[in-house]
Amino acid sequence: MSENEQYTTPPPPPAPGYAPAGEMEQRNWAMFTHLSALFGLITGVGFILGPLVLWLIKKDQMPQVNEAGKEALNFQLTMLIAFLVSWALVFLLIGFLLIPLVVVFDIVMSIIAAVQTSNGTRYRYPLTIRFIN
Repeated sequence: MSENEQYTTPPPPPAPGYAPAGEMEQRNWAMFTHLSALFGLITGVGFILGPLVLWLIKKDQMPQVNEAGKEALNFQLTMLIAFLVSWALVFLLIGFLLIPLVVVFDIVMSIIAAVQTSNGTRYRYPLTIRFIN
């Protein structure tokens, strides 16, 4: 080695909870993908449309959003099927108990998915039929 070569110390490791700007943007979009289903539940329309639109817009640009969007869509489609089955069971009176359970399960799981995704963890919903791979 010559005298002209200088040694530099490596940069310090990132602080806990820190993510590079590009990764943080992906996390935020992925989190919004999960939360958009909640907005659809609150307004009564678009609980599938919200995740679908965000996934279609960002899936080619951001790999985390691609994964989160597919996961959110699969879960919301599964919840739609569960809701329709519960609605059909209203005539047997068990549906009156199942509908609120399905809605609460959908809300809780969507919030958990949004928080986990925001923390950088890949989240897979339980009890989900994988329609989109």
